[in-house]
Amino acid sequence: MSSAREFLLSVLPSQTGDKTDGDGKSVPSVTLTFAQSLDGKIAGTAGRQLILSGSESMLMTHWMRSMHDAILVGIGTTLNDDPQLNVRLIPEASRLNVKLPRPVILDAYLRLPMDCKLLKNYSDGKGQQPWVFCASQFDSDTESARAERTVRKSILETAGAVIYEIPCVNGLLSIPHLLRKLYERDVHSVMVEGGATVIGAFLNQASQPCNPATSPVVDTLIVTVAPTLVGDGGVGYKVGFSGEQLNGFTHVRTDLMGKDTVIAGKFI
Repeated sequence: MSSAREFLLSVLPSQTGDKTDGDGKSVPSVTLTFAQSLDGKIAGTAGRQLILSGSESMLMTHWMRSMHDAILVGIGTTLNDDPQLNVRLIPEASRLNVKLPRPVILDAYLRLPMDCKLLKNYSDGKGQQPWVFCASQFDSDTESARAERTVRKSILETAGAVIYEIPCVNGLLSIPHLLRKLYERDVHSVMVEGGATVIGAFLNQASQPCNPATSPVVDTLIVTVAPTLVGDGGVGYKVGFSGEQLNGFTHVRTDLMGKDTVIAGKFI
C-alpha cells in the first residue's frame, strides 16, 4: 500500500508538455476519475449520492484535485450532490502549499442553483469562482426559451458564476470546444469527476481514433473500486464504444487505498 501522493505522481502526466487536438488547437491534459461499486454503479437510485470511497481513497481524490488546475462535473452531479470540489480533506499543515482548483460545471440549460455550495464558497472567499459552460443555442430554441436563458445567465453572473457558451453536438456540450476554451483561460490540466453522462461522453471521445500528431482527449483514467454492491437500482455509466473500437489504452498501476482498489491506466 503506497501513499496517495506517491501513487498519483507515478501515474499522472507531467504538466510541462504541450497537447493539441485533431485541429491543432492547444488543450489541457485530462484525468478522468470516479468511484464505482463492484457491480459498476456510481450513484444510487435516480442519481442519489452514494459514498463509495473510503477515507483513504477519498483523501487520494483530494490530493488529485490539488494537482489539477480545474475540476469538472456535470449539472446532474451538482444538483444531486451539491459538491464543494475543494481540497478540504488534505491535512491543514499540508494544505498551505496546495492550490485550490477551479470548479467547472457543464450546465447546458443553466440550471445551477444560486444557493449551491460552489457559489457560496466563492462568495465567502473559500473557493475559486465557478465557471459554467452552457449551450450557445439549441435547434429547438424558441424566443421565450432564449429569453429565459438570458435571465438565468444574468442571475448566475450576479451570484458570482462566469458563464461560457459553447456549441452542442448531438444534444451534448461539445468537449473539443470546452477543452479549447479551458486552455485559452490558462487551464492546463483538468480533472473530470462525473457524473454518468459526463463520464460516458469523455470515454466516448477517448475512443475516437487520432492521428500520431495529436493526443487522446483523455490522458489518464483512475477508477476507485469499492468492495460493495449497489444493485440494479443504482446508476451506472455507458462507455459509448465496443472493445474493438478502443485502441491505445494500457494499464499503469493498481494499488490499495484502505479497503478500496484504485486502478490507473493511460490512453496513448
